Amino acid sequence: MRVVAGELRGRRIEGPPGTDTRPTTDKVREATFNALGSLDLVRDALVVDLYAGSGALGIEALSRGAAHCTFVERDRSALRTLRDNLGGLDLGERSRVVAGDALVVAAGVEADLVLADPPYGFDRWDDLLAVAPGPFVVAESGRELAEVAGWTIQRSKRYGRSWVTFFERDGGIVADADQRK
Repeated sequence: MRVVAGELRGRRIEGPPGTDTRPTTDKVREATFNALGSLDLVRDALVVDLYAGSGALGIEALSRGAAHCTFVERDRSALRTLRDNLGGLDLGERSRVVAGDALVVAAGVEADLVLADPPYGFDRWDDLLAVAPGPFVVAESGRELAEVAGWTIQRSKRYGRSWVTFFERDGGIVADADQRK
């Protein structure tokens, strides 16, 4: 796995051993971040990468100009790999790793953009969006996600077995930008 674009383009990212984490493919990361870039949601953003695994999503955000990323992961093996990836890419000053459950930690983190890629069987999207700290959430799932009260789906696209859904908090940043035009 490699960083797709930005200042770290082409740099290698290791994946955690075993099958407990499901890394986002390069193709899905590229499409997701190209769409986020067109909405101007990454540059200088405070990002939270929930269910971080290897950290590929948050690292991609940092490579593309995010100001800071908080990575949340509870699996010990994934945490070791995540810390190794951040250290190897010299991202220590622009990142923070929090060991814990994403549903608990998310409520206490400041963010402009939340990246959530839980295991495919995850079905607590309502709970996650209820505690999501920012106005914009990118959710990767094994199925198409439905709208959630207080959130509008801005985009939903299937990539093989993955669905990527952009949720915007009602009255969020895209709506604000549209009103300014």
